[in-house]
Amino acid sequence: MYDFHNIALAPAETLLLNAAILSVIVFALLKAERRLDENSGWIMLALLAVFAFAGRILFEPLPNIQPVTLIVLLAGIYLGSPRAFALAGVVALSTNVLVLGHGPWTLFQVIGWGAVGCSGALLADRLLIEGELQLNRVAALAFISGFTFNWIVSSSILLKTDPAMLAPYLLNGLLFDLYHAVGNLVFAAWMAAPIGDMLLRHSIAPTSETVSEIVTN
Repeated sequence: MYDFHNIALAPAETLLLNAAILSVIVFALLKAERRLDENSGWIMLALLAVFAFAGRILFEPLPNIQPVTLIVLLAGIYLGSPRAFALAGVVALSTNVLVLGHGPWTLFQVIGWGAVGCSGALLADRLLIEGELQLNRVAALAFISGFTFNWIVSSSILLKTDPAMLAPYLLNGLLFDLYHAVGNLVFAAWMAAPIGDMLLRHSIAPTSETVSEIVTN
């Protein structure tokens, strides 16, 4: 028998393959969403969770590059901070427990992505104007969010090390932070518009008031 499945791919070939798979998932997600009733926010959130899970796993070979940050940001803009925080928790926990490795850092990832979602909800009035997603502003916030998320996650070292080690640790990781930020720009250019159009049909029109729901409820 021919072992056609025993094929070694170069890193660039793996990247192209995974990008193609993710594109197929995006297409399937858009098709599935068309069959949903309007304002099916929680079902939409579940679809986003599946997409974010797949995206994080597919791009795991790349250093600090994955679509989760952008997806959570868009969820905050369109669905509000509570749902974005829920999405952050589901994606971080499921991917870490099932594939990437679970530990105290998972909590910091939830907090980091949750903060990204809250920033999207807080700035929704400036990022989504009359139903039109402001792509340049979203891309800029996604870029900044790459650094913000990484710094929050990096602070998990304080659980076991002296606080004096935090600054050198952050400086040492700046290149990987930049990878994350630039990756977010690419994902924003690639998929922010189609995912935004999809989410608009299920939007709860979040404003800065929705951010307080996490604290008060």
